[in-house]
Amino acid sequence: MSDRTTTAHPLEPKIRQALASVNDPEIRRPITELGMVASIEVGADGAVTVEVLLTVAGCPLKDTLRRDVTAAATAVAGVSSVEVVLGVMSDEQRAGLRELLKGGQTDREIPFARADSLTQVIAVASGKGGVGKSSVTVNLALALAAKGRTVGVLDADIYGHSIPAMLGVADARPTSVEDMIMPVPALGLKVISIGMLKPKRDQVVAWRGPILDRALTQMLADVYWGDLDYLLIDLPPGTGDVAISLGQKLPNAEVLVITTPQQAAAEVAERAGTMASMMNQRVIGVVENMSYYLVPGGTPEKHYIFGEGGGQEVSETLTQRLGYPVSLLTQVPLDPKLRAGGDDGSPIVISEPGQPAAQALTGLADHLAGRGRGLLGKQLGLAPAGR
Repeated sequence: MSDRTTTAHPLEPKIRQALASVNDPEIRRPITELGMVASIEVGADGAVTVEVLLTVAGCPLKDTLRRDVTAAATAVAGVSSVEVVLGVMSDEQRAGLRELLKGGQTDREIPFARADSLTQVIAVASGKGGVGKSSVTVNLALALAAKGRTVGVLDADIYGHSIPAMLGVADARPTSVEDMIMPVPALGLKVISIGMLKPKRDQVVAWRGPILDRALTQMLADVYWGDLDYLLIDLPPGTGDVAISLGQKLPNAEVLVITTPQQAAAEVAERAGTMASMMNQRVIGVVENMSYYLVPGGTPEKHYIFGEGGGQEVSETLTQRLGYPVSLLTQVPLDPKLRAGGDDGSPIVISEPGQPAAQALTGLADHLAGRGRGLLGKQLGLAPAGR
């Protein structure tokens, strides 16, 4: 985009260079690279006026953008004052931005399904509801982000979408650029949920197979995720349409199975792991949630309120059934603070990192992050020459 600068000034290139450090809070790329800096005007007294073009008029983070631009320009030596004028991109400018972000990809392509994708996609599954699957997803995502990883969270639990509330963004709505959707930033994560796409928060989702499939495609293909190290997908409980659809769209996704210690939960968790294998997805391990209770300030004695052994049973059964090791990766203790953190939008790994439950989930992140990022084990879609 061309500048509409009326007066050349020695400070202008320095200000533009400073603005290159300002990222759009939703797209997470420099505003200079995205063509959002329309003009920079510098007066004789060092007073600066920067015009910034928003992707849409109702950009929810425009105040953040104004603050960051002001701070960056003010830091340039010789600048006496900064005024930020917010404009809005034209249809043509938005179309150009969309092409820049898509990087030549065709419409409706799921970037994580490409053979050259380095994003580790982890679907978090459970056989039944109520085992804390969403709590594990949120806290694991935050623990990975705390290690400097870029993490996206897709709430694919169409009927029970609780991820936005757990992250304190239940009322947030994503911004659209043309037909691209910007994920909502939340505590350093990139988040999208069907709950964010509904007109009203209390609206009920009553969809069946084909519509569920289209909704999942939209959240995978039409959302601008950018370059992610991890994409965590919170699946609905059970082995229904969404799990099958995800297996078809992302055969390279790995699956983390969540269970609780009791027998009833363990049996259905085994089905979730078996379903993943049927869709050619690898099960990377089992997490046993609500494993035991530790009395605050008391002895380290563990109280097994829901029984013992469910997670280990799932691990052993899936190892035998799938033909490769499926380890019990961690046991997360029952902790009221884990529940409370989800209710008030302040997950335990950031609000109470010293709690045993937080430490167990951080240890899980350590294990997953230690596996590295690469193409090892991925289906590359290659065939020998001559075929």
